Amino acid sequence: MDVIVIGGGIAGIATAYQLHAAGHRVCVVERHATVAQGATYGQGGALLPSPLDVWFGPTFMSSSRSKLSGMVVKTGFDSASRDFLKQLATLRDPDAFAAQFARLQPLVDVSRRVLADIESRLELDFEQRRGILHVFRQARELEDAQPAIDLLKACGVPYRLLSPEECVAVEPSVPDHPEFAGGVLLPDERTANCPHFTKQLKQILEDGGVQFRMHRAVASVRLDGERAAIELADPNESKKRSADVELITADAIVVAAGTGTPQLTGGIRSASSLFPLRLHTLTAPVAYEERAPHLTVVDSTKRITMTRINQRLRVGGAGVFQSASKADKPLDATLSRRALDLLGQGTHDWIPGAARVSAARAWNGLRLITADGLPLVGATRHPRLFVNAAHGPAGWGLACGSAKVIADLVSGTTPDIPADTLAALSPERF
Repeated sequence: MDVIVIGGGIAGIATAYQLHAAGHRVCVVERHATVAQGATYGQGGALLPSPLDVWFGPTFMSSSRSKLSGMVVKTGFDSASRDFLKQLATLRDPDAFAAQFARLQPLVDVSRRVLADIESRLELDFEQRRGILHVFRQARELEDAQPAIDLLKACGVPYRLLSPEECVAVEPSVPDHPEFAGGVLLPDERTANCPHFTKQLKQILEDGGVQFRMHRAVASVRLDGERAAIELADPNESKKRSADVELITADAIVVAAGTGTPQLTGGIRSASSLFPLRLHTLTAPVAYEERAPHLTVVDSTKRITMTRINQRLRVGGAGVFQSASKADKPLDATLSRRALDLLGQGTHDWIPGAARVSAARAWNGLRLITADGLPLVGATRHPRLFVNAAHGPAGWGLACGSAKVIADLVSGTTPDIPADTLAALSPERF
């Protein structure tokens, strides 16, 4: 089959890889001049999410004060944005959280197998690092995290519950003063360089015959003919005359366009169930080698992740919730400063002296998230249209497992996940 993949981020490139492996002819369309330039560029943190990493659950935004929650919330009078946060808050209930993570777990398992297969076949080095230490300031935070810790055991994820002294012993970059409550070590979980992985995979696909149409925007998706089609335009031109629009046809289309996905699919109409969250990262040179962490350190309640990447430290998190209508506009300087201050403070608190924060390169970008915490993966009502998007800020490797699910569906094969998980991931749920 001829398949068009819209989007050159991790979701689009991973989807192209799986489709190509399944024997399909693939064309990837990307609005930037190269791949991994949107949300993928700023992706950091865990390769796969554990119950402690997902951006929902008992500890996520458990405080109404943004500095304590690690988020900046400025929704104003936007009722859709407030409704979104209310839906997300329902998953702080331990039973609701456990049930929702149980729906996600099969996709995590598939993603783990897919990544292992890619690594063994291609022998890629994308700066993988093993070991994640979640740290907690207050005893109450650790108590709130107990449902997630219980799920670690239920899901078979190796972990160790550590005292403050044990945290310092396994990761000496963490200071022993001021006192903190303790931590949870995930010794086998990994972090890795998502943009680097994406670019390597793109090169392999290009060498294998996958077509790439770079610096081309998708003006619209057409599903009314015998074959699906997309209209291409120059992303720098606001609108082209219909006679100038380039048309590409295919047997199927996969939309993996991040925050642009709802507009291109046209079928996701519930604005309060999807949200363009603005995330931030700081990438700073290592200041003192002896103070740099060898494990990834996560402020678990604030969802701030501090990862060593060679001679750099990447600090990510500080989500900004504001009116969705402001998503495509530059972030207010005050809000941007607040978000970056959260990351800087997290670095100072947990790995002091490790990074030259004054020389850090700042990044912010939008990431599509859902009110139920699960990605959009699967078929739409139209038999030629599929979606792979909204994997969230934690666990970029989910996009790789989701890509295998999409490739199976396009090929007419039943995906290797339970039916209830497939239904829970379906874009049609919204």
